[in-house]
Amino acid sequence: MKTGDFGVGLDHDEIGFGASLDRPFGARDERPALLILADDIYLDDAARLSEAAGLRLLGTVPLDQASNRLDVQIGCDIILCFCPTADVMIERLLVQIETLALQNDMPVILVADLETVDLAYACLRSDRTQLLCRPAHADLAAALLAAADGAQSHGVNEATRDSEGLRLQQLSEEVSRLARTLEALTLRPRHATPSFELGPRISDQPSDYIGMPALEPIGSADKSADATTVDAAQVRDLLRARRLRDDFLPADLFADPAWDMLLDLLAARLEHERVSVSSLCIASAVPPTTALRWIRTLTEKGYVDRQADPHDGRRVFIALADATAEAMSRWFTASRRFLCA
Repeated sequence: MKTGDFGVGLDHDEIGFGASLDRPFGARDERPALLILADDIYLDDAARLSEAAGLRLLGTVPLDQASNRLDVQIGCDIILCFCPTADVMIERLLVQIETLALQNDMPVILVADLETVDLAYACLRSDRTQLLCRPAHADLAAALLAAADGAQSHGVNEATRDSEGLRLQQLSEEVSRLARTLEALTLRPRHATPSFELGPRISDQPSDYIGMPALEPIGSADKSADATTVDAAQVRDLLRARRLRDDFLPADLFADPAWDMLLDLLAARLEHERVSVSSLCIASAVPPTTALRWIRTLTEKGYVDRQADPHDGRRVFIALADATAEAMSRWFTASRRFLCA
């Protein structure tokens, strides 16, 4: 898969990888410095993209040279890495990037596809890393600007910053501007035209999510009396009813990815199944980058837990926290009584 498949087209023929690698010690200026790690990218687009985001491009490095470049790179403020495959080289590179992010408190943007999002998610360690999956123009624009803003404001006293409302307004305007720039770049004629278009909803693709068998029972052995009255079939029926609604009314009016994911996780828990990150993105029925943001929010708030796969270090499962599962079971029972009254 080429980088264009992720939404940014950058020309391999124009890149000058050798020139980029000859100067890893770039002189610093006021702009945060961006290093792009990707295959098949266009140098002119990368430079324009960096300029539009208010960043200084240090270089564009193919993935097979990225690890060596990171070992000698000085003065890097932001890393943008595209993850086209889930192989050992990418896994080691992601671990190296996350280690640097933690050591230097550095913003990182990882761009994955649905086939590589599980590996990328499993490698996440830094709170400042943004994981995108098949991003739209605005998603990547917002990620770049958030990383630039974070790099610029890092270490600055809070009292010296702009007011939060003004900064949010500025970021909104900058996201719109950068999104238009990205769109213009991808509309340029290419030998392999890249695209940000998401196409059909990810949940409409063939072979929709089927939970993987659990390696061990999930959750507490002690269940409340209410929890025993709920079974997976009832939860799945509710999910199917929510999807059926989209056949009659516009789906974007009723997007509720957090609730859809929690329902899917409840059904999986009752079925003693494990749910991967990519499967949960499919179950959310929204673009995967949006789903990833919700997964992060639910994890940070303690509603769901990360569970490492003991047989595959490159994969992380998502499961309901015990308190969340009990609360949802109580809700399900209470709402069913109300509807049947």
